[in-house]
Amino acid sequence: MRRPLRIANASGFYGDRFDAMREMLTGGPIDVLTGDYLAELTMLILGRDRLKDPRLGYAKTFLRQLEECLGLAHESGVRIVTNAGGLNPAGLADEIRELAAGLGIPLRVAHVEGDSLPPRPGSLTAHAYLGGTGITACLAAGADVVVTGRVTDAALVTGPAAWWHGWGPEEYDALAGAVVAGHVLECGTQATGGNYAFFRAHDLRHPGFPLAEIHSDGTSVIGKHPGTGGVVDVGTVTAQLLYETGGARYAGPDVTARLDTVRLAADGPDRVRITGVRGEEPPPTLKVGLCRIGGWRNEVVFVLTGLDIEAKAELVRAQVEESFRRAKSRPSDIRWELARTDHSDAPTEETSSALLRLVVRDPDPDAVGRTVSGAAIELALGSYPGFHVTAPPGKGAPYGVFEAEYVDAGEVEHVAVLPDGVRESMPRPVRTRVLEDVVEPALPEPLPGGAPTRRAPLGLVAGARSGDKGGDANVGVWVRSDDAWRWLAHELTVERFQELIPESRQLKVVRNQLPLLRALNFTVHGLLGEGVASQARFDPQAKALGEWLRSRHLDIPEVLL
Repeated sequence: MRRPLRIANASGFYGDRFDAMREMLTGGPIDVLTGDYLAELTMLILGRDRLKDPRLGYAKTFLRQLEECLGLAHESGVRIVTNAGGLNPAGLADEIRELAAGLGIPLRVAHVEGDSLPPRPGSLTAHAYLGGTGITACLAAGADVVVTGRVTDAALVTGPAAWWHGWGPEEYDALAGAVVAGHVLECGTQATGGNYAFFRAHDLRHPGFPLAEIHSDGTSVIGKHPGTGGVVDVGTVTAQLLYETGGARYAGPDVTARLDTVRLAADGPDRVRITGVRGEEPPPTLKVGLCRIGGWRNEVVFVLTGLDIEAKAELVRAQVEESFRRAKSRPSDIRWELARTDHSDAPTEETSSALLRLVVRDPDPDAVGRTVSGAAIELALGSYPGFHVTAPPGKGAPYGVFEAEYVDAGEVEHVAVLPDGVRESMPRPVRTRVLEDVVEPALPEPLPGGAPTRRAPLGLVAGARSGDKGGDANVGVWVRSDDAWRWLAHELTVERFQELIPESRQLKVVRNQLPLLRALNFTVHGLLGEGVASQARFDPQAKALGEWLRSRHLDIPEVLL
């Protein structure tokens, strides 16, 4: 048995805090430093980069960070594992070798490939989500830096953990424990108080990035470097565990982790221990992310100030719609939304103003270009009083669509390209299991009836975190006491959720219980249309959906308040 692996994160997305790599390398001892740079939208961005220059397709920020920090990592013996390779891991690996040679640092670089699949008709990219076995092989071959393309976010942790502890492919409980730790780390400071419902209780001006101590049995402790900002407690870890997950089974290429077995406990200041995680065989299929150009998009935001806001909105909408009817090419998708940000008798012009947002989409760029700019700007002197817009509309821009499909794992060749150039194909899982829904646990005993209640926001009792998975939105809701859980589990049904979130009433909403976390997880199918890149919604990634839910009022037992 080896000592616990100390593995840290220095990036949760492409564009995260640039100095985080240096902070994590200098803030305390670690064995492996990871960085997550990929998301559904990122793959589309990198795809467009590579159309302009086939040598690109990777996260350029990572290379600039490494230029500053490669010497630090080498001196301290820290291995670096990242998915910054994006669409071109081999290209990024070559750039790192050239960088190291220029700096005079002896460096062994490996990369993982095989995720890139032949594009489907109309798609820009097609990438399978690989597991961590290729990373394990690269580290076992002595790599100092491992670059991957599209692997699961948790694979950046499961791969190094399996290498460090020598886990076999069927040590499902240990692997599942590493998946859970990886899911906590993958979004960086979201585990250390960032985007946290109860943020007012902590100093979050400059939260530190998270790290995990992963033991040989898969249990772990989540923490951060001493003296860094933010906080690690049971609440922050719970929030991240619920982020962008669905039911109790969290499936991945290496293992399916049972989230309904996760137990969290405080383990000292800024330390949370994760135990009890059970694992099952992975599914026989791999998820494949497809990115394509969906068409062209444009938007105009009209500013409506002072009195008669509704009438002003009605007038300009009618004028623009009439202009569209006369145009040679009318946009096929037209959406209006009035945001009542105005206040009565406001002390400033801005706080006296509302925003009317027009968004149009069409396969034809001309239908969202001159047609829209003409319709909007030609009204400048002949519409509602006080007419102006936040910015003049341009020619429109292409928008992307993310879709997912599944392929048999045996159809994807997962290859580790070792530091000496040897190509090692990874074996497919020995055993697999088709995913099934977990039988819902029995509800807890409800609170005694007849207790006095008060109409109040849900957020006085519950925390929430939300996000996106393609066109679906995920909302995790949790509470901090057993009595609050007894109330929440009975009160926040699918029907109540749809009552509080009117947008979801005509959509399929699925609720899952996670009693050990005192949590509920809701998946709202289709809320985000064709995904974040299509920008079909005001909040296209549903990042604030949980906060909207927390702001809604319902009858809460006074004993909980």
